[in-house]
Amino acid sequence: MSAPVIVSYVLFFTEYRPKSTHYGDLIPIVKVAGIGTNQNDNTILRMKDLHGKWVLVTVDSGQCDEACIKKLYFMRQVRLVQGKEKHRIERLWLINDDVRPDDELIKQYEGTYFVSAKDSEILGYIETQETQTKHIYLIDPIGNLMMRFPEDVDGTKMGHDLKRLLHVSQIEH
Repeated sequence: MSAPVIVSYVLFFTEYRPKSTHYGDLIPIVKVAGIGTNQNDNTILRMKDLHGKWVLVTVDSGQCDEACIKKLYFMRQVRLVQGKEKHRIERLWLINDDVRPDDELIKQYEGTYFVSAKDSEILGYIETQETQTKHIYLIDPIGNLMMRFPEDVDGTKMGHDLKRLLHVSQIEH
C-alpha cells in the first residue's frame, strides 16, 4: 500500500524527470497585451482581438531576410496541415521596424496579420530583443505566450505539437 508513496519520494529526491513529448520549449507564461497597426488595412490590432485562437508569432524586420521567410513559410504550412482545425489558428508577424514588407511577400502569406509593433508594448512581452527574432512563438487562446520553437525549426515536429495542443484544448472561440 505504501509502495506508490515510496516510489514517488525516490523519484522526487533523485530528480527523475521523464522525457517530454513536446518539441517546442515551454517558456514562463506571460499574458500578452498591447496594440499595433495592422498593415493589411491600416487598422488597430489589439492582442485581445486574437483571444479564442492559437496564435503563431514571429518577430522580424519588414525587410524579411531568408530566416524570416522560412519562419513565415513554416507558420503557414503548419496551419494548413491542421486540416479542419486550421480555423483555430492565426498567424501574426510583429514587424519591429518602420520597413513595410514587400507587396509580393504580403500576397504570398495572405491571412497573416502583418502588424507594425516597433513602438508597441507587445514586443516587451516576448523575451529579449536579441532572441525574439530567432524563434516562432505560440500564444494560447486566452492570450498567454507559452511556447517557443527552436531557431532552426522542424515544421513536422512543430505541426505535431500544435495538433496535440488543438486536440487537448477545451477552449473554443
